Amino acid sequence: MELSDYIRVLRKNWLVILALTVLGLGAATAYTLTRTPTYESSSTIFVSTQGGSTTAELQQGSSFTQARINTYVGLVTTPAVLNPVINSLGLATTAEILSTEVKATAALNSTLINVTVSNSSAAEASDVANAIADSLATVVPQLEPAVDGGSSPVRLTRVTDAQPALNPTSPNVTLNLLLGTLIGLALGVGVAVLRTTLDNRVRTPRDAEQITNAPAIGAIAYDTKARERPLIVHADPLSPRAESFRALRTNLQFLDMGGRSSFVVTSSIPSEGKSTTTINLAIALADAGKRVALLDTDLRKPKVAEYLSIEGGAGLTDVLIGRAKVNEVMLPWGGRSLYVLPAGKIPPNPSELLGSQQMTVLLEMLERDFDVVLCDAPPLLPVTDAAILARATSGALMVVSAGKATKHQLTGATEALNTVGAKLAGFILSMVPTRGPDSYYSGYGYGYGYGYREMPVKTSRSSRKKDARVAGADIPAEAALDELGLSPRRTSRETQRDA
Repeated sequence: MELSDYIRVLRKNWLVILALTVLGLGAATAYTLTRTPTYESSSTIFVSTQGGSTTAELQQGSSFTQARINTYVGLVTTPAVLNPVINSLGLATTAEILSTEVKATAALNSTLINVTVSNSSAAEASDVANAIADSLATVVPQLEPAVDGGSSPVRLTRVTDAQPALNPTSPNVTLNLLLGTLIGLALGVGVAVLRTTLDNRVRTPRDAEQITNAPAIGAIAYDTKARERPLIVHADPLSPRAESFRALRTNLQFLDMGGRSSFVVTSSIPSEGKSTTTINLAIALADAGKRVALLDTDLRKPKVAEYLSIEGGAGLTDVLIGRAKVNEVMLPWGGRSLYVLPAGKIPPNPSELLGSQQMTVLLEMLERDFDVVLCDAPPLLPVTDAAILARATSGALMVVSAGKATKHQLTGATEALNTVGAKLAGFILSMVPTRGPDSYYSGYGYGYGYGYREMPVKTSRSSRKKDARVAGADIPAEAALDELGLSPRRTSRETQRDA
């Protein structure tokens, strides 16, 4: 993952990170408030030897005390030292329990012993520390042997008295709150990264590119009113979603398909927006002056006639079985150079019809007479229709719904095309958020707010002449096409009606 990916993860999961950070802070606060404050007090004891007047004797005494200092430190927590303290202060405890509150230390090459006592009472902690120092000073001489029947050579003197602490040493409020916040933040970031790692949805163009090895040729902005106005290029040409289709139209023209211009528009699973994408792309191409043939090749659940509000009772199915001729069922739409061939009646054998020689001949004829041929095909995973049809066209355009299609589904759809030897020309990311960390847009519609309008497209005389041919005035009538019933001449009345 790159730095931008981590930033997107943090932006996308900021609520989770914030919640866990607050939770960590709250847990630290609760822990701190439920702890009993603990105070510490320390006293210092100096260990020395008695007697000796020469330098050698003094040096020998110092070496003796340093050698024994660790032994005296160990005596601090023994009952021999603590029991007199308990008795003198009248403590309701035992030497074993009191030893857990006492800590004795001695620095290296030093004869000073530090006795530290922790207690919930500051006054009691200081009293116990001083009492332990006095008790140790009494016990050690009793344990050390006397020299020549005299007193013990070891002498312990309390040099620092313990004082009641003003502030508790535990709990450390600042440290606890800081640690709680950092732990909560770390957990939040960890959960965010884990969620992203386990997320199997295709959300960005990079996700789709890694799976399909095909270029992203467009991203369709998400529109909450898409169901109400599916033909957005026609209904609201100034909207961000309509601008998405114009950008797709531009990118499509740069695809190198070996001179061919017929595409199958499909998807991995249903409801990814393939039909609306195909229709809006066809309208956008026609607005740019392209001669566009739109075929509804979804012979299972056709939608093109419904979206365009045209008669769909007769169409592609009738042409392929020889019941009708293409000029009789292919209709112009919208006052543009856009001609629509509906699906017609749903046949019992869609795959066989789409893979037939008649379908191949029909596509070849339409490619000669139109600039672009778009085929709205069924999804790839439920049925094989789109994969079969893609072999007869220049390539397939895969519509991928951002946040809906999974990586496994997109992988399966790509493999379905590769299995039959069809080319995946590119993919179109649909339903892309316009805001948030997964957004793919910035500034669409900016110019339109300042009075910009698209200029009407003017077609050349040659283009209008070719459009007239497509409308039925002059479609070629080769013998092979006549046998299939695909290229009859239209009557002058039909031509005038379409015009």
